[in-house]
Amino acid sequence: MDKKNTKELLEYILFSIVLIEKRFASIHSSDDFLKNTSGLEKLDAISMRLQTIGEAIKNILKTDQSTLLEFTHSEYWSNIVKLREIISHHYIDIDAEIVFEICDEELAELKENISKIIPPTLLSNH
Repeated sequence: MDKKNTKELLEYILFSIVLIEKRFASIHSSDDFLKNTSGLEKLDAISMRLQTIGEAIKNILKTDQSTLLEFTHSEYWSNIVKLREIISHHYIDIDAEIVFEICDEELAELKENISKIIPPTLLSNH
């Protein structure tokens, strides 16, 4: 992911958000992640996408920080990177309730913020 430019990383983030939204559509509580194999697979898949979103943000902050800071404060982006660190290094501690809350309460805001940064007309078709 390091070799991608900011536009490609932003496109990747939006694509990942759309995938998370699709996977999360049938989840109505954190218990839905834990009640069967399908739920656990969704938890794993969503967690992986959240991790890679954090990695993409981390890379943009390294190479083009001003682009992100133009739209919201550094603590906002830092929290996304921190989530990536937790998923990457402490996956065993991942709480289905936290993943549920992120998807239910935070994902739309991230999508809106990323969409403000890169106009839809510049996005590739996915």
